[in-house]
Amino acid sequence: MKIAFQMDPIGDVNINADSSFRLAEEAQARGHELFFYSPDHLAYQEGRITARGHDLRVQRVQGDHAQLGHAREVDLADFDVVWLRQDPPFDMHYITSTHLLDRLAPGTLVVNDPFWVRNYPEKLLVLDFPDLTPPTSIARDLSTIKAFKEKHGDIILKPLYGNGGAGVFRLDANDRNLSSLHELFVSFSREPLIVQKFLPDVAKGDKRVILVEGEPVGAINRVPAAGETRSNMHVGGRPEKIGLSERDLEICARIGPLLKEKGQVFVGIDVIGEYLTEINVTSPTGIQELERFDGVNIAAKIWEAIEARRA
Repeated sequence: MKIAFQMDPIGDVNINADSSFRLAEEAQARGHELFFYSPDHLAYQEGRITARGHDLRVQRVQGDHAQLGHAREVDLADFDVVWLRQDPPFDMHYITSTHLLDRLAPGTLVVNDPFWVRNYPEKLLVLDFPDLTPPTSIARDLSTIKAFKEKHGDIILKPLYGNGGAGVFRLDANDRNLSSLHELFVSFSREPLIVQKFLPDVAKGDKRVILVEGEPVGAINRVPAAGETRSNMHVGGRPEKIGLSERDLEICARIGPLLKEKGQVFVGIDVIGEYLTEINVTSPTGIQELERFDGVNIAAKIWEAIEARRA
């Protein structure tokens, strides 16, 4: 197959952690042809969806891991699969790219399905499952957020469309910074904030469960660094081997059929203790760590699912 990756600069990735690199590596091993372009070079041109980028070959040599051909413009309708793999923030630039990629259906398979990526961003799809999630509020209004904090005492405050742990704050019952933080956030963004009841179980780790076609294939535990609330690996969280609990399987059984139905082939959910906190459909990570811990080739499972959809 002809495969295009829409992603952030591939030359900057960590080949031992980046899921997009592992997916490209596995695709190449399966005999597929690779093409790379950045979302800045996606375009609509008189009825055609085009991208300017490079033919790509990958190898597991950091610093020389991406061999790029000469820049050329392609019609993405000529490709079998396009991967939507750029990282958030989930802003209008991101949303516009999903609108353009929508236009490739049904001839080209876009993974994950851009229509539902647009409608199911990480921190909003969980609202469909309130019994699985911690108490949550989404608001821009300070009085609403204050009332939530007064009710629950210890809370997490974060941007609704952020990623990688950026801008995440824990505000305990004695904290006096809520108004200042709200003032800071609204000064540079018109987006709402999300607040959730703080879950002490995060000290034991924030579990990333990987689902392929709605089925759980494994998990890693991300443990916060000393003195840190956030467990994201971008900010020093430590990945650990862990199995799937009965609660994890219960959560996956509830959300999995919806994810498969909506074309969300590769998804990573976050579970703290007994609670589902996020459903990551934009650019989930964790497959390399899971492969090292469990010896399971998750990239191959993902490609098997994509090849089945194409067939």
